[in-house]
Amino acid sequence: MNLHDLQTFEAVAALGSFTKAAETMHTVQSNVTARIKSLEDEFKVTLFTRTSRRVELTTAGETLIKYCRHIGQTIEEAKRELSETSQVSGIIRIGTMETSLSMKLPGVINRFTDHYPDVEIEVKSAFTGVLTNDVLNYKLDLAFVAAPIASPELQEKVIKKDKLVIITASEHTSLKDYLKKQPVKIIVFDQGCSFRARLESWLNAKGVVSYRRTVMNSWEGIISFVEGGMGMTIVPEDLLLQHYAKRKIKVHEINKELGTLTTVLVYRKDLPQSRAMKAFIEMYA
Repeated sequence: MNLHDLQTFEAVAALGSFTKAAETMHTVQSNVTARIKSLEDEFKVTLFTRTSRRVELTTAGETLIKYCRHIGQTIEEAKRELSETSQVSGIIRIGTMETSLSMKLPGVINRFTDHYPDVEIEVKSAFTGVLTNDVLNYKLDLAFVAAPIASPELQEKVIKKDKLVIITASEHTSLKDYLKKQPVKIIVFDQGCSFRARLESWLNAKGVVSYRRTVMNSWEGIISFVEGGMGMTIVPEDLLLQHYAKRKIKVHEINKELGTLTTVLVYRKDLPQSRAMKAFIEMYA
């Protein structure tokens, strides 16, 4: 086994095809097949299931691809450490939730790139579960996610605590009265959103198990629907004050347990940190 074998394996996994992997690697398909067979013989496992349309990773293949990404990142970092002196460069892949933090992140990145112009930043916005899995699977270097994160493989740094409030259209002055309406209507992000989970937990605690959801994909859409009387939602108070203070909505306080969202910065414990990643963590956290 050598590094080229692993790179070939990664290409087949990414493209789902021996033929396409051969084209990408500038070789012939028989060479790709031989390299994959060599890996399977060495590890004594089957790495791919083959169908008429594409090839897919087996469970063993999923395990090996994680190690390949780990090895690849470690080698690239070693190259940078050996070839540079004090220069901070490279790529940082960052994940963030759709919160007030994501609205502040462009300013943070702007300040960071002013200090470190040779660093390239890639940003992905998604829900906590997706971002956490991406960090665990080496697809992201770090991510801003909602605590708690139950993973011994990840290091966590508390970034901020958001106070959450429930909002309704301005004419609804009492949540108690609002919950008497049938059906109760809520405006939320898709399944997997931390705010949606908090709101549904709050409703369940109030004995409301049946409600009608409208799913949106942006805070602007959610706020507009709430303002128009289409339903209620839960939102960081800081987000309201910064961006939606003049909207015709009513803010309702909730208990501290469900009304506090802790944002943490997570990254893998086992990966060596690049100079760029260390600099970003120090600047932000």
